[in-house]
Amino acid sequence: MAAAATRTAAIQRGVRLEVVTVVWMLAEAVLAIAAGFVARSVLLTAFGFDSVIELLSGVVLLRRLTFEAGGRSEHGIERMERAAARISAVLLVLLCAYVVVTSVGGLVVGLKPESSALGIAVAGAALLVMPLLALAKSRANRVIGSSALRADIAETVTCAYMAAVTLAGIGLTAVLGLWWLQYVAAIALLVWLVPETREAFEAATGRGEKEER
Repeated sequence: MAAAATRTAAIQRGVRLEVVTVVWMLAEAVLAIAAGFVARSVLLTAFGFDSVIELLSGVVLLRRLTFEAGGRSEHGIERMERAAARISAVLLVLLCAYVVVTSVGGLVVGLKPESSALGIAVAGAALLVMPLLALAKSRANRVIGSSALRADIAETVTCAYMAAVTLAGIGLTAVLGLWWLQYVAAIALLVWLVPETREAFEAATGRGEKEER
């Protein structure tokens, strides 16, 4: 009974966290893309599209967790978890592709970020909030044990990292002229993100469990 109550509390906490994620990412995507468009900043616009990927992930996880919170059967929950894990893994692939395309493209073309007060405010807020959100999700997932939620956490961490890269890119370009460093830092993220993506696919396909056996 105690274990069931603990899991129920973790699921409810996860639902609340994903509601926050969806609302935040919707606002972040709209504001970042708008700021990027007004300032003609490719970096801010790309950050906004990254937020769209995070938004989709949040919607998927919200559906997954509310499904279990609704008292569905164990078989139904497992089926929903597998579906959510597959979608989350695909979204991680899109996130990797986004990082590669925007970073390599920016280096090749020599795109320098333009300053934007709104863009700086959005990225700064994300840098403060996203690590806390990722930490709270991680604590909930210690009880839930969801592969889909783990992938979503990776995407939340990526959002915080890309916010830092966006701010650093604008600052370093304005002060030192080191416009290229932002793209190198973004590419370095793949050292962590690619293994997370591989693990997400293994969990979604059940290969990870088979290897453990």
